[in-house]
Amino acid sequence: MSNIIGIDIGGTKCAVILGSISAAKKLDILDKVVFPTENSRGVTYTLEQIFANIGQIVTKNSLKITDIKGFGVSCGGPLDSKRGFIMSPPNLVGWDNINIVELMEQRFGVKTRLQNDANACALAEWRFGAGRGSQNMIFLTFGTGMGAGLILDGRLYSGTNDMAGEIGHIRLADFGPVGYGKAGSFEGFCSGGGLAQLARIKVLEKLQMGEKVSFCAGVPELDHLNAKILGEAAKAGDELALEIFGICGRHLGRGLAVLLDILNPEVIVIGSIFARCRELLWETMIEVIQRESLSLTREVCRIVPAGLGEEIGDYSALAVAMDDGSQA
Repeated sequence: MSNIIGIDIGGTKCAVILGSISAAKKLDILDKVVFPTENSRGVTYTLEQIFANIGQIVTKNSLKITDIKGFGVSCGGPLDSKRGFIMSPPNLVGWDNINIVELMEQRFGVKTRLQNDANACALAEWRFGAGRGSQNMIFLTFGTGMGAGLILDGRLYSGTNDMAGEIGHIRLADFGPVGYGKAGSFEGFCSGGGLAQLARIKVLEKLQMGEKVSFCAGVPELDHLNAKILGEAAKAGDELALEIFGICGRHLGRGLAVLLDILNPEVIVIGSIFARCRELLWETMIEVIQRESLSLTREVCRIVPAGLGEEIGDYSALAVAMDDGSQA
């Protein structure tokens, strides 16, 4: 058995996760501690909190730091995984060119690896979730934003400077909701933020025509609309909510058709909103994929919801600790 530690660094909270890997590469999560990311107190404070919690989780589980075989750090990008730098993620104030790998290795003397959160999730779903056993897999986040992690020929592909998989930036239409700084982008149509934008536009049209909307009482409520409210309304049969998910599903199908024809994957794993609202998107998505993609690419690919659920962040950070860049 080998012990590893994952560090999940987020804009509002961080987690330190202790895991154990068997000889058969089975991963067990042994312990976890979560604490707030207090951006107002600076980078040094958060780093010291991470270091302190690593020490505490090791001691609590009757281990020594020499019993830990590797650290994995999962963090929002941009970052440089090869050099080990976190480079000013928008949700981490002041994290400008922080050499997290060097800091960890100097502090603890343990091999440390760094990946952006989408790549880390891809590794986790590939090793432990819905993508197990595949050689070519795409993971799509489909949460607040739309990002991707790519497993190609049995290893993570991150590109020349860690920018591979930024599919949210692809423009799918000349006009549409804004995502990743671009109107009509994949992220604009297929993300929590994009669904909220679509909802506000469509609901406002109805309200200005004097029509009632079941999930929004009036104009003051527009800013409170989100994917959760919209999904609940659609599942209850609200026609406007279903229409909005239909728009999302069509553009999801269009984006997936591009990925299918370019990368020819065995499986596309989609997380978050897709996993929770699959039935609202599936029919329209498949209709577009059938029309827009090559039959030989779509016939060999499964499209499935993510398998790790709410634990994906824990598995992701630990998967980074396990990943040495070699083929599975």
